[in-house]
Amino acid sequence: MTQLHDTTESIKGKHLTPDERAQIAILKREEYSNRQIADRLGRAPQTINNEVNRGTVQQMRRQKQNGTVYDTYYDVYDPDYAQARYMNNRRHCGRQPKWSLSDAFVDWADTQMLDHHWSPDAVIGAARQRDLFPVSLIPCTTTLYNWIDHQIMRTKNMDLTEKLHRNTKSNRRKAPDHKRKMGPSISERPAAVNTRETFGHWEIDTVIGAKHKHDAVLLTLVERQTRFEVILKIDGKAAQPVTQAVASLVERAGAHMPSLFKTITSDNGSEFSELYDTLEAVTDVYFARPFASYERGTSENQHKLIRRFIPKGQPISEISDRQIQRIQRWMNDYPRKILDYQTPHECFVKAFKQTQPAQSA
Repeated sequence: MTQLHDTTESIKGKHLTPDERAQIAILKREEYSNRQIADRLGRAPQTINNEVNRGTVQQMRRQKQNGTVYDTYYDVYDPDYAQARYMNNRRHCGRQPKWSLSDAFVDWADTQMLDHHWSPDAVIGAARQRDLFPVSLIPCTTTLYNWIDHQIMRTKNMDLTEKLHRNTKSNRRKAPDHKRKMGPSISERPAAVNTRETFGHWEIDTVIGAKHKHDAVLLTLVERQTRFEVILKIDGKAAQPVTQAVASLVERAGAHMPSLFKTITSDNGSEFSELYDTLEAVTDVYFARPFASYERGTSENQHKLIRRFIPKGQPISEISDRQIQRIQRWMNDYPRKILDYQTPHECFVKAFKQTQPAQSA
């Protein structure tokens, strides 16, 4: 009888090795039962039973007697076949990636990112919020970024404007004191504005295209709670065009001005030098510190979205009013993670309705 190394050490949870399969084959030829083999190898009897069933092949023995050929078939455990089958099963084990289950989500996600300039996070959030696909097909945001990195998607990293330009390092520096007094400082602004708990607090700023004084400029206003954006094309980066645009906006707001515009926060650019005098009678205006763009972070983030369509250096005078309206509509219909993947337009309408007095029956 062949002597094999005996072990009583528990190896629970470990897969059978090629050496163990060779030992099983030897013991089977010596007519050991599966339970006896399990005892010799320190394995569970069911493990050996399953292994023998998976690794058993049918072989043929041919004999010739008195001019007649006889074929007989018998079963035998083949360790090489068992090992090959094990390796094949290992290659196919594990959960299939979600992108391999269906093309529906991948194609839709590519369309949103390439044609509609959505971010991967907006794609995931909108798909879940609107129940567009079965949960089993929707990955997490990190996974979608990994799919893009591994070129599973048509979308490439170069198509993700935010990813290419994101800077994780802090560039903040201590802001100097005001060089000029244009109006109340942001430090005097009510603390409730910072929490975004109430509606009607806005940030105002400008976006320039070509750097020459004759080019048009975009005047932007964003409501801090809902991220609702208003974009106005004005004749230049000067106080007069800004004052005219703001006065027009106040006229359009009409009786709703007190509930729509509770405060407006601006920077210290010369184009806003008349802003306080223009709006003093209808709303509160505050000015951020110089070189402290983080105090108007909502505007800065909104401008990144605008730059997807109007890169720096492109003359704004060449952009039609209709195109600017399209950009504004896209921004207000873009699902935001910060809004639980609702759109700014949806949140703005809800918030504005809440400010209106209830209608009596």
